[in-house]
Amino acid sequence: MAYKNQYAILTKGLTKQYGQALAVNGLDLSIEPGQFYGLLGPNGAGKSTTIHMLTTMTSASSGEAWIAGREVKRYPVQTRALVGLVFQDSALDRMMTVDENLQFAAALYNLNKQQAEQRIAELLSVFGLEKKRHQKLVALSGGQRRAVDIARGVLHKPQVLFLDEPTIGLDLPNRRSIWRFIEQLRKDEGMTVFLTTHYLEEAEACDHVDFIQKGQLQKGGAPKKLIKNLAAYMLEIDCADTEVVSQQMRPQFGEPLWEDQHLTYRIQDKETDFYQLQKTLGNAVNAMQWRKPNLNDVYLWTVCPPDYGVVT
Repeated sequence: MAYKNQYAILTKGLTKQYGQALAVNGLDLSIEPGQFYGLLGPNGAGKSTTIHMLTTMTSASSGEAWIAGREVKRYPVQTRALVGLVFQDSALDRMMTVDENLQFAAALYNLNKQQAEQRIAELLSVFGLEKKRHQKLVALSGGQRRAVDIARGVLHKPQVLFLDEPTIGLDLPNRRSIWRFIEQLRKDEGMTVFLTTHYLEEAEACDHVDFIQKGQLQKGGAPKKLIKNLAAYMLEIDCADTEVVSQQMRPQFGEPLWEDQHLTYRIQDKETDFYQLQKTLGNAVNAMQWRKPNLNDVYLWTVCPPDYGVVT
């Protein structure tokens, strides 16, 4: 069917079952070429399993998937040539040099010597690792090793790059560096990027995000639009007697998310007078702050199970 060629990733009813447990349940995705897509959810939600099915690392129990128009199940070898994958855990040998790791990967991708030399030099320049080329991985920082992981994943210029928790375990400066590198690669090479991450603020740069919970896809949208539609402000209150404060707030602000002595409200009215509200609540609260919403708030309010702690 010609329409399948319109998408970088297309799935219909993609399902993975282990015994009686559904790891992924009837997943329908349609991701356009060049899109930066995020699949978000907690541990065990089905994110990595989805990537494994799309990259031929595991077979689907049922359903269909296509990468750049190629049916994954029918053409596994061609599919592997079309995708790059950066795992949660490094695929590199820490006792080998940067060059040795990348040369080994280039051989797996069937790049000839000239192609390999050109591509490795190109990528090391993007990542600022030219002077580290002949150092062993063990001598590099965590951020530098992660950069080499990504270089390895894009050596063969894949049409789709899968990033499975790419910055896990890195500090904030290294995480920011990694994202600058990925953005540069997207700009230069136009590849589609499929991201899973626990750091939801990183996914705010995506063109589109969906949420997955217990293997079930919950449709999302453009992050900026999701955040805008959630609320004008988030109001956070710390108080000793949450029941009393929630009753006082309920007529104007509805129900909060409630976690221990912490209440969080969605504020829709941009003209809300927080200073007057603070005076009204007085000594009933220990601390109060208001801020702009983010993608974490979208996740907590629209995806988390009901038992997260909504006051009723």
